[in-house]
Amino acid sequence: MQTLFSFLSGAIIAMTIAASGNTVSAQDAALKARMAGAALTWSGENGRLRQVMQSLPKGGDIHNHLQGAVYAESWIEWAAEDGLCADMENLALKFKVADSCQQSGWIEAAEAQADDSMRRDLVNAMSTRSYVPTLNWSGHNDFFETFFHMASKPERLGDALAEVAARAGHQNILYLELMETLILPELFPLLEGVSLSGDVAKDYQTLMGGPFGAALPDLVAAIKYRIATGVEKKTGLLGCDENRRAVGCDVEIRLIHQVIRSFPPENVFAQIILGWAVMAEEPMVVGINLVAPEDGHVALRDYTYHMKMIDYLYQNNGPQNVTLHAGELTLGLARPKQLRFHMWEALDIGHAKRLGHAVDVAFERDSEALVQKLVDEDILVEINLTSNDVILGISGPDHPIVLYRDLEVPYTLSTDDEGVSRIDLTHEYMRLYQEYDVPYFELKYVSRNALSYSFLEGESIWTSKACLQNTEVILEPKKGCAEFLSTSRKAQLQWELERRFKKFEHTLKIPKRKKTSFN
Repeated sequence: MQTLFSFLSGAIIAMTIAASGNTVSAQDAALKARMAGAALTWSGENGRLRQVMQSLPKGGDIHNHLQGAVYAESWIEWAAEDGLCADMENLALKFKVADSCQQSGWIEAAEAQADDSMRRDLVNAMSTRSYVPTLNWSGHNDFFETFFHMASKPERLGDALAEVAARAGHQNILYLELMETLILPELFPLLEGVSLSGDVAKDYQTLMGGPFGAALPDLVAAIKYRIATGVEKKTGLLGCDENRRAVGCDVEIRLIHQVIRSFPPENVFAQIILGWAVMAEEPMVVGINLVAPEDGHVALRDYTYHMKMIDYLYQNNGPQNVTLHAGELTLGLARPKQLRFHMWEALDIGHAKRLGHAVDVAFERDSEALVQKLVDEDILVEINLTSNDVILGISGPDHPIVLYRDLEVPYTLSTDDEGVSRIDLTHEYMRLYQEYDVPYFELKYVSRNALSYSFLEGESIWTSKACLQNTEVILEPKKGCAEFLSTSRKAQLQWELERRFKKFEHTLKIPKRKKTSFN
């Protein structure tokens, strides 16, 4: 089980190597790690925390919606370049519905971009930057409303990938798992007149026996093409062909098939079926997730039905990686009876290997047994501190991260929608460190978990005894470890993460300074 990653894992590995004869090297590595922790504390007390946390090696961000990761200014810039319009009455970017933006009743996006006041209003509408609690308008409302104000051409997928990859590269992040819906409008005409029964086996036959089933191979091919062209454009924008060392080029990216669960059952099931088919054919797509507000009418009404849809495909079309938004609820946002089962069903019916948010754990039935299940079955919780604060009003000691840390539930940090929230992953690490007094070894644990529990292909490096004895003193992998690394992309990135930690710990020191009149 990957829960050997307690935040004391650095010390455990050091002792393992010491026993194998590398005592001096292991003790030296452990000492440098402790010194790095002291330097981190000094940095936080002397105005350097952002710089240090930005350089801290981070395994990955594995709960990140691509659309929400793009900053509003980029949406406006792309809209201006592509001739889109700006509806300044509703503060939204839009496609023309007539021959021109003016004939459509709007202005050109380029005009709005050039006007500081209009640009500011659009940025605020596409983010939570200016959010202030007011009557009948919550952080939840402000957050989810932003997505109705964005618009871009499908060809901008590569631009979005380049933006998030470059941002990750600047923060020493190795890996991104990005949720994205690559096909949706194309499904509506294929589902006209379709009505489901609630029996998932019959419903599957209904969908596959109709126009959607007939079009499924073409839909999969279209997604594969969009991914290929998007990745090619991303590579070009970052300049990776000319310089593989350019910022962002070494950031590994995979996609999560994102299902919008606020639509009627036939549409949701079709999205899930499409995702299952894509995962079987496209290596870039490594998992599936259901998104949209968990407290929405359809999401609440059909929650169990949606889990059964996933279960049917898992049992009949073969297992795939599932991570689910479950428990992104709190008292007041939904009725108490709706807080009692979402996390349970995501695990027991939806086959989730990871849970996103998992905030309502205290309200779930038999909460202690649920938490123990997370531990026993090695289920990771994707923690989104800023998102939970803005959307749910949950932070500080009220956040279940306190419970998860106490009972050693595996967890990692993620951004959710960093562009909408105007943050980055470094911000979340800083928040964890400052609000919960997390020690350096636990920050390493959080960073490692992002890769260990990722859906990257291959086994974890921590399952290899050869590599386990080779990671604390990073030079070159010995033969047994090298052979294992050649079989696993996940393990290769984990090895690189350990190498970067060693470099980080070697260079991070409390600086020697002359005394001044201020200290």
